[in-house]
Amino acid sequence: MRKNTTRSIVIMALCLVLNIVCSNLILMLRLPIYLDAVGTIFAASLLGPFGGMAVGGATGVLVGVTSDIFSLFFMPVQLVIGAVAGMLYKRKQASQQKNSWWLALAISLPGTILSTIITVILFNGITSAGSSIIVQLLYGAGMNQSLSVFLVQITTDYLDKLLTVIFVSFAGQLLGKRFSSIR
Repeated sequence: MRKNTTRSIVIMALCLVLNIVCSNLILMLRLPIYLDAVGTIFAASLLGPFGGMAVGGATGVLVGVTSDIFSLFFMPVQLVIGAVAGMLYKRKQASQQKNSWWLALAISLPGTILSTIITVILFNGITSAGSSIIVQLLYGAGMNQSLSVFLVQITTDYLDKLLTVIFVSFAGQLLGKRFSSIR
């Protein structure tokens, strides 16, 4: 990230916009996925853990103060996602489609645990996400609240991160090797 600071800043700004647009679109449509970390993971794949964390942290703050207050509380999840994705993309050639399933699992699991804790402790299982409807259905059917939040989070987070990792893989292939050498 030190070599091309202007390019890195532009990439982080574009990734931030990508996060904001995707998260607001999904929030508006009330879908049970999030897509709020597309730019975070993309920045992490290009710029490393600190680039991903910077985009994730900025996303939490900007979305939190403009359109969805819950984003402020889930900013630690964005930071964890940026850090984990940056470390994984740094170590492994993750741009291949065959690696998508495990990469999505490795990125989503720490965030799932953290977001489950935040959702249960701070919000009693109900947030602005479309997945809260599923949580309430499971809870109303007699399932423990923490378990229902975790099951919904693990499912929706994994699907969300799988779609994101596939997007990042395609974007990385389209951009070519000149952008992969930014680090």
